[in-house]
Amino acid sequence: MAANKFLSLSIGPGDALIVVDVQNDFLSGGSLVALKGDEVVAVLNHHTATFSTRDLPVFATRDWHPPDRCSFRQQGGPRPSHCVAGAEFAPGLKLPASMHVVSKATTRNKDAYSDIEDSDLDAQQRAASVRRAFIGGLTTDYCVLNTVIDPLALGYETFLLEDAVRAVEFSAGDGAKTLAQMHKHSARPMTREVIGA
Repeated sequence: MAANKFLSLSIGPGDALIVVDVQNDFLSGGSLVALKGDEVVAVLNHHTATFSTRDLPVFATRDWHPPDRCSFRQQGGPRPSHCVAGAEFAPGLKLPASMHVVSKATTRNKDAYSDIEDSDLDAQQRAASVRRAFIGGLTTDYCVLNTVIDPLALGYETFLLEDAVRAVEFSAGDGAKTLAQMHKHSARPMTREVIGA
């Protein structure tokens, strides 16, 4: 279903925004660049302002890898070194002072793409009585994909902010394939134009 087929959606208590891994290494000039990844910053700034002005929780997740992570090429893995612990969020990303920062993928010998796996995100959301998660960020074909699917399995209603995600696309078409996969798992596609007061 196309995102523009949705009518205006009200947000309120029980809703949370999850900003996935909008870090410099995934943006222009970074070591693992998402195609047009810089474009998500302005859209996510709109969403963070919308949620924070309504006192709704905003979770900002970040890759926080050890320098000898198993997936890095130096260790024989498929990825360039990226988002080593200390890696910063995009400088233009306007995150509210009240945001909850979630560090993930912190271990050397295990890959983790989901923001819920090996982090306290689920516990933090439950403590905040979150029932619906609105998710955008980087990258569509890896961490966004898994961060969308895992909450669905845990009983959250999940909304994919399609105008606020971009893919790495190691293979051409990965982004579109991943969007279709998330739709198949019942993630509801949204854009900023349909999120109302």
